[in-house]
Amino acid sequence: MKTNSLLQRAATAACFLAAAPLVAVAQTAPTKADWRETYAYTQGMQAFVFGFPWTFLPEIRWKWVTQDPHSPLVPYAPLNQFFNSRQLTTAEYRDGGSPNNDTLYSVAWLDLSKEPLILSVPDVGDRYYTMEMGSLDSDNFAYVGKRTTGTKAGHYAIVGPNWKGTLPAGVTELPRSRTDAALILGRTLVTGPDDVAAVNKIQDQYKLTPLSLWGSGKSAPASRDVPAPANPKDDPLAAWKTMNAAMAANPPAGAQAAIVRSFADIGVGPGLDVTKTDAATQAGLARAAKDGMALLRDAMPSFGKQVNGWKYPPQAMGRAGLAYDFLLRASLQCLGGIISNDTAEAIYMNTFTDAAGATLSGAHTYKIRFAPGGAPPVGAFWSITMYGLDNNFVANPINRYKLGSLPAGSITPDADGGMTITVSHQQPAAGAANWLPAPAGDFYLVLRTYMPQGKLLDQSWEPPAVSKAS
Repeated sequence: MKTNSLLQRAATAACFLAAAPLVAVAQTAPTKADWRETYAYTQGMQAFVFGFPWTFLPEIRWKWVTQDPHSPLVPYAPLNQFFNSRQLTTAEYRDGGSPNNDTLYSVAWLDLSKEPLILSVPDVGDRYYTMEMGSLDSDNFAYVGKRTTGTKAGHYAIVGPNWKGTLPAGVTELPRSRTDAALILGRTLVTGPDDVAAVNKIQDQYKLTPLSLWGSGKSAPASRDVPAPANPKDDPLAAWKTMNAAMAANPPAGAQAAIVRSFADIGVGPGLDVTKTDAATQAGLARAAKDGMALLRDAMPSFGKQVNGWKYPPQAMGRAGLAYDFLLRASLQCLGGIISNDTAEAIYMNTFTDAAGATLSGAHTYKIRFAPGGAPPVGAFWSITMYGLDNNFVANPINRYKLGSLPAGSITPDADGGMTITVSHQQPAAGAANWLPAPAGDFYLVLRTYMPQGKLLDQSWEPPAVSKAS
């Protein structure tokens, strides 16, 4: 949906009414409250798409910082400290989100309003790891890891937009966050259950130190002081209240500041109060928040390039707002991923259909055949993971949720050097080698490629179709 067209149609309608006979206007003109509601709705739809990260990410921050999930798989840690997942996700985890089975997560919400934080990482040898960093606008601003900074030990300063000062020797300043609130989403490769303990030792060495405590051996004090979002269950204006408060503390940067100023006349923007607008405007905003969320969900499947049933993500993924694609930023990038990797770091493709376009179902058996030399061109590794439509792993008798390039030898090659993966609900008669178990019902697959190279980067590599065998 192009929300600009709504404004154009509203302007056209206004011109038509202005040109109509006076008596006709008197008989048919909407009330003042009606036009204000319509205007607030049309403007509000655009404001919701633009400002969605300032509504969604503060809610995620509040949950992960203040609400103990009583689960080792859901992030929970004070500001400026890491939560480290200590075990691989299994089918026992049922909270959705399409979790991966390739890495263990290290997650931290940052407060950069007072001073920089120094991220310290150990030497991880040849192991893949990445620390993705995004601002509260959901766009990435920096990376530390194998692709960008290497795998040696190092210290990196994470700096807010307004800080001025001098960093200690031996500390490398990263590109600055556009907001004082920021999120680290770290991933460290784990090749299987036997590798978890080794990864935990690496995670224990990921450290965040406030600049004022550098060299003291102390870490940040345990603070969970983050504002609670307004509750949409009992407040139809909750999204706007959360957005305005978040923008006051973390205003849109650069040219985007001018965009958000255009919403001020409906009460949307840094520090504004939507409850001070008239009743008709509030009614329009309430409708826009509800319909805006539906729009983001409906738009999500439309993004990307489809090849053999698989969907490439858009090239702007990870920094869509910096490319002024605010619908992509709000929908697939933010709602779909909170923050999402730059395509230079990782490309995730998904498919819900087979080679003929039919929905994937455990009622059938499928083959995924990589020709000799046809594996995804990557600098790190790749995997294909199975999900039920509830966005969780599929329980199966061999506890296998993915197949890929790691651990080495996990896929038995064909006689010609190619690779064939069998996808089915029942174990093949030939045994479990190269079998990716499926549920009895419908499912989807995600092909993850880490440190993509060559034709993957320009999206000219063609993933093999999922072909029905029976």
